[in-house]
Amino acid sequence: MRIVVGQGSCGVASGARRTSEELEKQIKANSLKVTVEKTGCVGNCYLEPIVDVYDGAALAARYVKVTPEKAAQIVDEHLKNGKVAQDLLISAEDEAFLSNQKRIVLRNAGIINPERIEAYIEAGGYEGLRKVLTSMTAGDVIEDIKVSGLRGRGGAGFPTWFKWNAAKNNRGSSKYMVCNADEGDPGAFMDRSVLEGDPHSLLEGMLIGGYAIGAGEGVIYVRAEYPLAITRLEIAISQARENGFLGKNILGSGFDFDIRIKAGAGAFVCGEETALIASLEGERGMPRLKPPFPAEKGYWQLPTNINNVETFANVPWIIANGGAAFAALGTEQSKGTKVFALAGKIKKGGLVEVPMGLPLKDVIFGIGGGIKKDRAFKAVQMGGPSGGCIPAALIDTPVDYENITKTGAIVGSGGMIVMDEDTCMVDMARYFLDFTRKESCGKCNYCRLGTKRMLEILERITQGDGRDGDIELLEELAVKIKDGSMCGLGQTAPNPVLTTIRYFRNEYEDHIYKKKCTAHYCRALITFTIEDACTGCTLCARKCPVGAIAGERKEKHVIDQDKCIKCGRCEEACNFGAVKRD
Repeated sequence: MRIVVGQGSCGVASGARRTSEELEKQIKANSLKVTVEKTGCVGNCYLEPIVDVYDGAALAARYVKVTPEKAAQIVDEHLKNGKVAQDLLISAEDEAFLSNQKRIVLRNAGIINPERIEAYIEAGGYEGLRKVLTSMTAGDVIEDIKVSGLRGRGGAGFPTWFKWNAAKNNRGSSKYMVCNADEGDPGAFMDRSVLEGDPHSLLEGMLIGGYAIGAGEGVIYVRAEYPLAITRLEIAISQARENGFLGKNILGSGFDFDIRIKAGAGAFVCGEETALIASLEGERGMPRLKPPFPAEKGYWQLPTNINNVETFANVPWIIANGGAAFAALGTEQSKGTKVFALAGKIKKGGLVEVPMGLPLKDVIFGIGGGIKKDRAFKAVQMGGPSGGCIPAALIDTPVDYENITKTGAIVGSGGMIVMDEDTCMVDMARYFLDFTRKESCGKCNYCRLGTKRMLEILERITQGDGRDGDIELLEELAVKIKDGSMCGLGQTAPNPVLTTIRYFRNEYEDHIYKKKCTAHYCRALITFTIEDACTGCTLCARKCPVGAIAGERKEKHVIDQDKCIKCGRCEEACNFGAVKRD
């Protein structure tokens, strides 16, 4: 019997290490022959820390939200006395979170120990590489990727085989296979979870890609804010070298390939491939004009291929199972599966992998469980700062590259930030513009200055100082920024604003002309009042940081609007629903 504790970033943040230590302590104290292992995030981030009990290869029980105290209960009831701790078990509803998915990229997530290469090999790891090196030419590999229909999972959805073939056909004294692990979208954590939970799948994908294009070196460009991911990547690379999967004459095939890590400083613009290359070369991360494309002149002006983590993680499965098996999933133009990070006002936040083409409704409500506190679903932001807001009216939109693009958003790397009725769409647009304005490298005038001007307008609107013509000015600036920017950051920066104007224009108009925030969110445009339901308990007055609430005990209180700073603490404190915001 063995115990497996989820120790991805979400699990660690929830106290999984303390839980694991307590399990080891209790097992030792009771002289039990049970091992405690670690794994990555299985996907149910909202249930961490998660503890799995295995009897041989079979999962005997999955326990959720396991604190150190509950860990002692598991040892006492399950491990010592053979009785499942029923009150700690995952519910059937939460089990459906995983059972309703189709997992390729996340096939080993939450199952194997990411720090043991033996666990990856036992799960079929490196069989794809072995197949490639013993029975396939570079052309065969690229053809199989072409048959699969795999498109880049980093944002644009460009056909993977085409990029590989271009790099293969360009001559150079050396070639490079680069992984873009610079995951910078707010609310996105797909790549991080793969790096933390199954790093060898990335290495194997890069090895196969390197063989296909004729590269001898791979570089993983990962943001330094992912320390756990970097640690596990370093362990995986070391183990792969020791076992003959990296280095010289891999598996006796004559193929030489090695991989190193470059920790980036967290610049969002370095998600753009030419800016990433500049950063790798020690330059400031700024985009370069294309053509020439990296496949012709990339890293050190040599043929270079760049894909993101999820793209590479698909490759071993495709090679092992055949391109046709991958192509059988998804839609005609968007093949396979896609990993999404569910975040925001969602009941079940975490990692989801589903076939392309599944309706948004099935992802948000069927798997994600719907909106917190059963509030009304308002919109979902897809594609991060480069994407856009999709309103509730389009909840049946299939999740694939073509249909999502039609809405004005993009699939992007896979972030899904869910919003409810209390979300102000104008403020949401302001938040994303603030992000892209700060992350602009400054090379293009329209991106550097245009995003700043758009942000200033949005800030005025949310502060109650909107003017007639502001909406039209935002639209005019958006078009100029999109047309005048060199790279994807500037070209897509206006998308959140354009989609919120397109679908929620009434909220902009309410802010500007009625001086009201439709969602009752923007502080400058809301007023707190106390209604007759007030019992005079004085709790709101005691919580008010500026002494703006007055009234006798057991009598209705009153808010002095001149003193009120609209912090909302009175509303949070009231147990009778007497404090209202208008």
